[in-house]
Amino acid sequence: MSSEKASNVGFFERRFKLKEHNTDVKTEIMAGITTFMTMAYILAVNPGILSDSGMDYGGVFTATALSAFIACVMMAFLANYPFALAPGMGLNAFFTYTVVFGMGHSWQFALTAVFLEGIIFIILSFFQVREAIFNSIPMNLKKAVSVGIGLFIALIGLINAGIVDTGKMFMENGVNVLNEGGLIITLGNLKSPSALLALIGLVITGILLAKNIKGALFFGIIITTLIGIPMGVSYMPNGEFLGIFSLPPSLKDVAFQFEWSRIFSFDMLIVVFTFLFVDVFDTVGTLIGVSSKAGMLDEEGKLPRVRQALLADAIGTTFGACLGTSTVTTFVESASGVSDGGRTGLTALSTGVMFALALILSPLFGMIPGAATAPALILVGLFMMSPIKEIDLDDFTEAIPAFLTIVMMPFAYSIAEGIVFGMVSYVVLKVLAGKQKDVSPIMYVLAFLFVLKTIFM
Repeated sequence: MSSEKASNVGFFERRFKLKEHNTDVKTEIMAGITTFMTMAYILAVNPGILSDSGMDYGGVFTATALSAFIACVMMAFLANYPFALAPGMGLNAFFTYTVVFGMGHSWQFALTAVFLEGIIFIILSFFQVREAIFNSIPMNLKKAVSVGIGLFIALIGLINAGIVDTGKMFMENGVNVLNEGGLIITLGNLKSPSALLALIGLVITGILLAKNIKGALFFGIIITTLIGIPMGVSYMPNGEFLGIFSLPPSLKDVAFQFEWSRIFSFDMLIVVFTFLFVDVFDTVGTLIGVSSKAGMLDEEGKLPRVRQALLADAIGTTFGACLGTSTVTTFVESASGVSDGGRTGLTALSTGVMFALALILSPLFGMIPGAATAPALILVGLFMMSPIKEIDLDDFTEAIPAFLTIVMMPFAYSIAEGIVFGMVSYVVLKVLAGKQKDVSPIMYVLAFLFVLKTIFM
């Protein structure tokens, strides 16, 4: 080993305490790349959604990559955890389709709300409000959150691959007919190239896992992507090797585009509160689920350095708003890197570096189809299920809230709503069963706020 290489390894060991976490540089970097591969879709999806509000697509792409890079670096060096961050799904849809289209505000108004949310989050992080929320959630619910996220992330993978389809239908004379009613989940077209590729990738990745190949999820994504080229699902950008390089689009049309004239309006209060609510419980839920799976929680169910992890999230959101994108949050896809062995901030740093590289290699990352990352997400869903064995299913005041937490995440398509159902039912059942001592004061406050939120929003 060269002296330079030894010096680099020494730096990583000193900074991230790799031996203490039973990991090494190669494992951490591979895990970070795997995490990036499973969440790289945000580089295409986020600009697509925010551009509907009138924002510049190219500018949002650059803001998305840069904000993810900054937030991941913050997570790496502030908290030393393998959690990756980027502008969140759901929050970007609320930004465009509710605040801009539904409420009739400008995208500058929405961006200002995101910036204010970030500032408030930084303040809350210093006062340990979000840390208190994290620690107040009972251990059984924390385990249930991990399981629920597993089902949620598996559903995302199945939908991305086309194995599962969502459509508004009803049955009439034995035939599925389009309906304006509720959303129904159905089996997708398994003969489609995308679904077939995902099923092939599922088998390949499963074999790699069975043989205990390090980086199995990452190699599964790469192999599946290559197989997808002759199938017409993935392809070389512009049909040329040199087509993989490009200069990042300018931020000038989206950066620092704030609208200060209405920051004290009632609409701004509602919008900021909604961003706060969803982001708090999406992030807390993701941290609980992924850290539970990785064995990072202590005996009391607390996550050491959780305040630093939440602060990284808040800084990412604030910088993201300045650059020109919606709320930055911790991604559930971090579970893929954790499942690949990632245990320290070096995993998050590696993911952040990949986002930085995406600025000049965006066509290359764009060739990885959802069908290639779907097998990783589906199998991560399996890995996240393991804490279900430790949930107390004999005490129904514990089992029912845990069950509702688990099922509502995929069915409501929201980590936050799963937590809401679990925590409210926990408080109600404990009180009615005469077990009030099991409920912390913070849980009472949160349950009350959840009920108010449901009634008035």
